Order: sequence, then C-alpha cells, then structure tokens
Amino acid sequence: MPEQSNDYRVVVLGAGGVGKSSLVLRFVKATFRECYIPTIEDTYRQVISCNKNICTLQITDTTGSHQFPAMQRLNISKGHAFILVYAVNSRQSLEELQPIYELIREAKGGSLEGVPLMLVGNKSDEHRELEYQRGLEQAHQWGCGFMETSAKTNSNVKELFQELLNMEKRRNMSLQLDGKKHQNRKEKLKGKCFVM
Repeated sequence: MPEQSNDYRVVVLGAGGVGKSSLVLRFVKATFRECYIPTIEDTYRQVISCNKNICTLQITDTTGSHQFPAMQRLNISKGHAFILVYAVNSRQSLEELQPIYELIREAKGGSLEGVPLMLVGNKSDEHRELEYQRGLEQAHQWGCGFMETSAKTNSNVKELFQELLNMEKRRNMSLQLDGKKHQNRKEKLKGKCFVM
C-alpha cells in the first residue's frame, strides 16, 4: 500500500480516446476540449478535505497506448484509488480494461478489497454500443463502483470524484472544504510551485 501522506493519488486508466483527459480537465479546470490529443501522462492537483484537514488530490491521467508499461505499473503501485474509463460508444474500450484491472489486482497483492475503484462509462451523450446494464454487470463482476459520465455535458463528473473519495475507508475525504481554513491555506499557497 502507498504510504499515507497529504497526497491522495487517483490514477485514471483506460484505452486511448475514451475521454480520460476530458474527464480530468472537466473536473479540475471546468473545461472541455473538442479535439483529441493523445496523452502520455499528466498530473493535476486539487485541494480537498481529508480527516478535517487540507490535503492534495493528485490525479494522474495516463496514456491510452500500451507503449509505456513500466510507467503504467509505477502509477498503479503508487495509486490509492483508480478510475477505469471506457466509452459507451466502443465495446472494445471496455474489453481493453480487463488486463488493466488484472494489473491493478496484481500490484495490490491479489485483492482489491479496500481499494477505491470506479468503472466509468464515459461519453453517455453519444450513440451507444454498450448499454448501462453492461457496465453495471462488469462492475459487479469486479466488485467496484460504477457510474456513467459525459465530460462534454459535465454529467456526473464531480459526482464521480466525490463517490471515489467516499469509497476510501481509511480517511474521511470530501471535495468540499471548510470555508475559513480553506481561505487561509489558499492564501499561503498563492505563488508557490509544486516540484515532482
């Protein structure tokens, strides 16, 4: 298990073109990009409430290609929580999640009990190849949460990240911050750089 610190690491995984970056950008920056630009890896940070304190939600948006298996394994080993994304307009994108799920299970010692994991059917605003029920069945099979989203219409995006935080049993986390504490912390963070 990754060490407990002020960082809570969420890893977003899935095939290329399913909307991983769009989901993350919609959540973190409230923007949507119409064109597809393949990602190698991006990390975003968001301040959240953790055990009534401030901590950093670190979201790693991973590549959809299979060119960087070592990077993928490293992200999985460091991750606290996982979002597995497929597109409801692509049956293959759901099938491509099976080896990724197995990799997470292997990296976490064979059991995912206590590991927050969400299966996400993105692009719910588009023509479907997969019905809601198919995603729900897969989530039951893997023993994880399930939600359909649309990064384009901003449907269930914030709810997805809050639900993932709710699944964490070792810490009490929320996207909502206590007003006063948050303002003080925000002022202190202005102008500071984060070094990875």
